[in-house]
Amino acid sequence: MHGNVGLFAPIRDYIDALVHPSAREDALTCARHRAFIAPRLLGSLMALAALPLYLGMRGVPSVLELVVFAWLVAPILIAFFLSRTGRYESAHLLSSLALTGIVTVVAFATGGIASFAAIWLVVVPLEASLSASRRVVAVSATFALAAAGSLLIMGMLDMIPHAAGWARGEAALTALGIVSAALYATGLALGTEALTRTSVWMRVAEEDRYRLLARNMTDVISRHGRSGTVQFVSPAAEALFGVKVTELMGHGLFDRVHVADRPAYLTALDAAAAGGESRSVEFRVRGEGARFVWVEMRCRPLEAVAGEVASSNAREVVAVTRDISERKAQEETLAAAHAEAERANVAKSRFLATMSHELRTPLNAIIGFSEMLAKEESLPIGPERRHEYAHLINESGHHLLSVVNSILDMSKIETGNFEITPEPFVPEHVITDACDMLALKAREAGVTLTVRIAEKLPQVVADRRALSQIMLNLLANAIKFTPRGGRVTVTASAHGAAAGATIMVAVEDSGVGIAAEDLPRVGNPFFQARASYDRRHDGTGLGLSIVKGLVALHGGRFAIESRLGEGTRVVFHLPVTCERSAGATVERLVPRAAFAAADNIRVKRSA
Repeated sequence: MHGNVGLFAPIRDYIDALVHPSAREDALTCARHRAFIAPRLLGSLMALAALPLYLGMRGVPSVLELVVFAWLVAPILIAFFLSRTGRYESAHLLSSLALTGIVTVVAFATGGIASFAAIWLVVVPLEASLSASRRVVAVSATFALAAAGSLLIMGMLDMIPHAAGWARGEAALTALGIVSAALYATGLALGTEALTRTSVWMRVAEEDRYRLLARNMTDVISRHGRSGTVQFVSPAAEALFGVKVTELMGHGLFDRVHVADRPAYLTALDAAAAGGESRSVEFRVRGEGARFVWVEMRCRPLEAVAGEVASSNAREVVAVTRDISERKAQEETLAAAHAEAERANVAKSRFLATMSHELRTPLNAIIGFSEMLAKEESLPIGPERRHEYAHLINESGHHLLSVVNSILDMSKIETGNFEITPEPFVPEHVITDACDMLALKAREAGVTLTVRIAEKLPQVVADRRALSQIMLNLLANAIKFTPRGGRVTVTASAHGAAAGATIMVAVEDSGVGIAAEDLPRVGNPFFQARASYDRRHDGTGLGLSIVKGLVALHGGRFAIESRLGEGTRVVFHLPVTCERSAGATVERLVPRAAFAAADNIRVKRSA
């Protein structure tokens, strides 16, 4: 075996070297060129090598024998023609023409259509079939039929010369012609089988290569009809969609596309089939667990197989689909971040407009009235007016200090630098104190302030100052946004038991309320439902933000309910113990009688 390989290896290498460079890029084309060159080159060379032996046995050759041996050079020349030009079909046509010519000449000289050589005309189209070209087979068959017809006509017209010498050995010559033609046809058949085997091997190897690629790709490859029906889908679909491939065939994939995205899905497939160009579409598909995943499908028309007539109405589409859920999530995150940045920019602008108003107003009062007091000598000012100016300057200063303190508190809360100091106390005292401080403001605004504190309200461990600030901010907001004749109600009660116990405090008013679209943003720093700098009610918009921050620092919960024109209800829950290690206790304090006796405050106790 190894000896045979070593013997024929140089011959095989030489024939491979004769293959034209343009044919070496494709394995099947290269095999066809080798199958054409090898039998013609080697067969002719072996026949020429046997010429001396034939002459030694026959003696001086006849003219016809010389023509036959001269013809043996033609296949060699045609083989080198293919080697130099790479024109495969032209080489086959030349070979068919040469074979037809020599067969016709020999048949003409040896009896015409009845000659032993005439059978070789059958081999002409058979040899041409190796070209895999209908044109070459048709032209070669035409050559053979034309030669047979010519011999027949010449025989009928007695134009064929009588060859007595050939007639004496007619039986032997006929046998020789049949055997040689059979051998030649056998060689052609073997060549055809080799080409077929090569073609099948290449197809199987190509299918294995694509099958391996399809199985290991994370992207899904599918083949669709123009109506969207799936005719093929790669195994990667099982991981993406969570179902077997068989369930996606036909309209299975379409049924899993989100209803809202189905028009885009079908439009992309139809456009790719009709337009002949690639299309891309993003849509949602129901995956494993009935959840929808975002996918991107790139589709393009499937190229027609050689020899088929492409029809735009029946053109199929091949698509590559990939999971883009992560990209979509990133896009949504970026969009949310962009929207948040836009809101922050708006909040900054709103804050600057608000601060310019909140700071300018008291500063103008302080500067203006202090200048008037400084010019008392040129502008006579009575004691009452002087006292009024001093009072206004004092109020403006306190207002300015309150604004600055709110900004500082909010900044500390947001940066995590606001420290609470837990201590045990009864929250009822802090709540009533806050109401007491704002009782006069409520009376002046014509607002009725009502307090309902449950019996047995437990003591808490929390920051007393923070709870006081929470109550003052909520009450001040409620009174400010409640019109004359309205009411503000404060409710406090205990909820839960043991470690999970909380106190619930609600501040409810019958004021202007908050629009539904503004409600989700209430409590954000510097946000105000009425954001214009010339708004009806003053304020920085930090009150509820500070309340939310202080409640969160205690581990509590904060909620707000409101309807435009009907009022607002703010509720917060504080844990009874915000610092578990605090073990001190104090006795329950009783509300001051003076607070209960206030003119516009009604204290109601409920069990």
